[in-house]
Amino acid sequence: MTGRPGGRPLVPAYLSTGGVARPSRPQLERLSVLAGTGTPAPTGLPAAQLALLDALDGGSLTVVEAAALLRLPVSAVRVLAAELVDRDLALARAPIPPAGRFDPDLLKRVADGLRALKHHP
Repeated sequence: MTGRPGGRPLVPAYLSTGGVARPSRPQLERLSVLAGTGTPAPTGLPAAQLALLDALDGGSLTVVEAAALLRLPVSAVRVLAAELVDRDLALARAPIPPAGRFDPDLLKRVADGLRALKHHP
């Protein structure tokens, strides 16, 4: 298969998902974290799902990381991941929430302390 100049394969994304356009689990987001369950893949699993399981072997990835690794659109990886979760072959958890806002006063005190250390003989 010959790729396009941008590096994307010429295979349309809907073929990698078997024609499915929407994930069965709409809560899967771009930053949802995916991990394999360690359950052996059944025979007859589509190639794209096998590739995603291989990518998750021994670790975890966000949906967007898996999409980059597999060179597929995020929308296609959301569909593939949802199918694997439905079959208990993968786990998905919500994105890690952003850290709470830091206290500007605390940051100022830390900066002042570092300046004091720098100028201390």
